Amino acid sequence: MKKIIIAGGCFWGVEAYYKKLKGVLDTSVGYANGNIPNPSYEDLKHHLATHSEAVEITYDEKVITLTQLLDHMFRFIDPTSVNRQGNDIGLQYRTGVYYKDEEDKKTIEAFIAKQQKYYSDPIAVEIAKEANYYLAEDYHQDYLEKNPQGYCHINFAHIKRGEQK
Repeated sequence: MKKIIIAGGCFWGVEAYYKKLKGVLDTSVGYANGNIPNPSYEDLKHHLATHSEAVEITYDEKVITLTQLLDHMFRFIDPTSVNRQGNDIGLQYRTGVYYKDEEDKKTIEAFIAKQQKYYSDPIAVEIAKEANYYLAEDYHQDYLEKNPQGYCHINFAHIKRGEQK
């Protein structure tokens, strides 16, 4: 089992999307790679914290690879957008991939380089070693399962039959 942290805008939809994929064993939503320890949602909202809203994904690499997880990310983000996805605007909504080991960094960089040829603007996805990850408040965990009519900028139709659990 491996872990990766992906930021793709509002973490509610990102988590719900990845939870539907075969090979994803667990997810949590939280705040990644920011300036203060253990931030709250209010800290992000009021620009006291510089973390991204992110999802930590635990996955079975024998079932789904890191490259496949990144391919899914690129199905639901605008990778050239800076600090914005859908209607969500701000530093906390930046896109990023936060890795834990150097081999993953190589995979991420190669994937991004390959994707760049499909975009005229530079890809703005942050690639960084995980510096910190703090769980978000309980009400954010599995938010769209608890609130099926909740806001989401992600189109779940991007998950093809056969990729779903």
